[in-house]
Amino acid sequence: MTPQWEADPSAAFRRRLGKSSHELGQTSGDASCPDMWELDNGDVVVIGTDLTEAYGARLPDGVSVDPGERLVVIPRATILAAKADIPDA
Repeated sequence: MTPQWEADPSAAFRRRLGKSSHELGQTSGDASCPDMWELDNGDVVVIGTDLTEAYGARLPDGVSVDPGERLVVIPRATILAAKADIPDA
């Protein structure tokens, strides 16, 4: 059996994936969210709006948000801007 994945809180930020919210015109602040970052262990951090409560009762069958997890929404432009930085495999 494959071991369960766990987030490593000691992983460091390596590089931004895509463009900043400021570059995409999604915010008036220089350091505001939403954003996507690759960590030094290859995992990805997503900064967005926490909508766990809003979507909780509407999750599709077989989908759940476990304790300690949050459902985060980011703009389509943020993920599309990151596409070139995300490997295919």
